[in-house]
This record gives sequence, structure tokens and C-alpha cells, in this order.
Amino acid sequence: MNAELSTALQAFIARQAGAASVEFSELRLLSGGAIQENWLAVARIVGGPLAGTQELVVRADSPTGVSISHGRAQEFALLRAAFAAGVTVPEPLWLCAGREVIGRPFFVMRRVAGTATGHQVVKDRSLGGDRAELARRLGAELARIHSIRPPRTDLDFLPSYAEAPALHLIQLHRAYLDSHHTPHPLLEWGLRWLERHAPPRGELVLCHRDFRTGNYMVDGNGLTAILDWEFAGWSDPLEDLGWFCARCWRFGADALEAGGIGQREDFYQGYEGVSGRPIDRAQVAYWEVMAHMNWAIIAIQQAERHLSGEEESLLLALTGHIVPELEYEILRMTEGT
Repeated sequence: MNAELSTALQAFIARQAGAASVEFSELRLLSGGAIQENWLAVARIVGGPLAGTQELVVRADSPTGVSISHGRAQEFALLRAAFAAGVTVPEPLWLCAGREVIGRPFFVMRRVAGTATGHQVVKDRSLGGDRAELARRLGAELARIHSIRPPRTDLDFLPSYAEAPALHLIQLHRAYLDSHHTPHPLLEWGLRWLERHAPPRGELVLCHRDFRTGNYMVDGNGLTAILDWEFAGWSDPLEDLGWFCARCWRFGADALEAGGIGQREDFYQGYEGVSGRPIDRAQVAYWEVMAHMNWAIIAIQQAERHLSGEEESLLLALTGHIVPELEYEILRMTEGT
């Protein structure tokens, strides 16, 4: 971020914070984030209720994005709803929905300490504290997210639909594959399997839709924040449980079926203890197949961002190469059914 944009951002924060002035002692791009950019801003605030040194994160649109991801105004609204529901998230502070400050929409939230990198969280046992307790805590956090239910005027941008959530997702994925320039017959087969086994529509809840290891932060003691709300929407609560437990998000620790960090039962117990609702454990397997399908579609979309020339990125290019592995897992999970 150049000096001109940095100055504009300082002025924006000063107005929003009711401060006399704001000066950054540090402003740098943080690692991670294939869809959005996150900037650490250490701000010295003079005057107003937040006077002093504040560590903030500025979350902005990337040059291109995945078509099914929310914009920053929508993600800010989701973060506010989650914060109010008691979910452990960074406190959302201010939103700029236009382009007048830094040329892109963005919002500002408090910085939360910790590490989110998935493979590091899985492999480094010094992170996250007691792993059984971490799995239970994550289940409890997910139950608090699912306590948010339609209708919600603050979340009226989330699409509504009449069909079962599984059928709704299948329709979206089939439409995308039908319009894509490269055929993916194994994914088409997987969609047909999902269609034949789709569960009926039940009560809808707010689903995070990317609730997994890699999208929460931990320190040496335990969980510090749930991150990345850009895919959230109304759906079957089991969609999130299946996504968290899917093999593709265990980062090689396949024996630890709860996100590569713990056991399913600990995760389930944490969820049931807060939600008060039993989990249909057999039905979670269906949503794990759906998780691999969802991730395959997103991986294709991310590769397209690189191939289009709009955003050259080795990470995006490599993401496209995981699609065959996901196709294999879909076949393995559905064999004989």
C-alpha cells in the first residue's frame, strides 16, 4: 500500500474513531488469503475513545475473487452478527463499502493474536492447547454460529431458496460445470450421486461454509478467533460439520477426523452441548462428500483466476492441481453406494 493510500486510510480511521489524528507505525501485508488481502496496521490514535496504540487489521478485496464469495460489506455484516451471538471472532470496527479511500471496499477489525496456517496448527502440538478441548471448543463455536437463523434483516443479502440445501448446492455446481470450458466427468458423476442421496430440507441456519483448520486462529493456550466468513449462507447445519471433518481439510493427519486436530466425538460433543440438538452422525458422511465437491469447484475457480491473466499467482495455479485428488476421494467415499 503506497504512501498516498496509507494517508487516506489514516484519515478514514481518524474520522471513524472520532480521533484528532491517526498515524501508522507499521502497515504491512499479512501472509495468507487467496481471496482477500489482510493488512496489519499498528495505529497511534490521538484523541477519542480509542486513544493509544491499537493493532488493527484492514481486510480488503483482492484484485479478483471467487464468484461465490461475499464482498467486504457482506462479510462485515456477518462478522457483526457472529460477534453479537458470542462467537469468538475479531471485533469488527468500521466498514468502507465504496472505493473512495483505497480504491477497493474494505473493513477494519481488531487484530487477534495467534496462528491460523493449517499444516502448522496440525503438526505443531504446542499450538491450540489441549487438543481434545480444542475440538470441543470448535464444536461449541460452530453451534453458536448455527444459533443465527433466518429471517434476519441485517443478513438479507444472503440468498434464500425453496429447495433442500443439498439440491440447491448441486444446482449451482452443475450450472458452473455446464458453463466451464473443460469437462469434469468425475465431478458430474459425483453430483449425480449427491442428487440421488440428498437429504430433505430441514431447519436452516447460518453456515460458515469454510469452517475448517486453517480458518481459525490458535495460540499456545487454545482458540483465539474464527476467521474468513466470505462463503457464509443459509444451509443445513450438517454442511459445516461435514466440511470440518472432511479428509481434504485434515492436512495429512487423517486419523484425527476432526480437522486433523482431534476426534470426531469431542467435536460433536462440543456442538451438542451448546446447541442442545443431537447430530445425525450417519448423515455427516453425505456432507463430507459434498465438502470434497465444493472444494473441487472452488479449486477450479481459483485456477481460472490465474489462467485468465487477471491475477498471476503460483498458489492459485497450484490449487487447480488438487482437483484430481478430490475427484478420487469422491469416488472412494461413494464406492458401492
